[in-house]
Amino acid sequence: MDLMKSLIALLLAFSLPALAGELKLGKPLTQKEAMTIDKLMASPDKYVNKTVQVKGKITEVCQDMGCWMMLVDAEGTKAVRIKVNDGEITFPKDASGKMAVAEGKFTKRELTKEQAIAAAKHEAEEQKKEFDASKIKSGTTVYQIQGTGAVITQ
Repeated sequence: MDLMKSLIALLLAFSLPALAGELKLGKPLTQKEAMTIDKLMASPDKYVNKTVQVKGKITEVCQDMGCWMMLVDAEGTKAVRIKVNDGEITFPKDASGKMAVAEGKFTKRELTKEQAIAAAKHEAEEQKKEFDASKIKSGTTVYQIQGTGAVITQ
């Protein structure tokens, strides 16, 4: 009987995260607490090349390989992309609308106009959206998190 109780306890321990609707991806999160996306993007240069953890609502996921997701803050005004190396983590393509906590190294890239056009064209192809190069007038600065781990909840 004790063996049966132990087995039931073990099964419950492993099934509770699934019942709670929690999906852990990549490496375990190491930061004690997530900062708001608003705080991160208010002074982004302060966090470049540092490990950060943010929490937000998923608004988009790469529909080709699941290699990135976009998180927005509670107000929906500030956003940050979580990018992972292809194949290391695959974000569920149907995760839009769910909440996530993501962690990784915050990076900054300066793009020329040509690089910005190429990046926007690539993203439009991934999302199967129309692309209009004439809307991009100059280069841009891109901040994103090179993701190492994430937890997606319902």
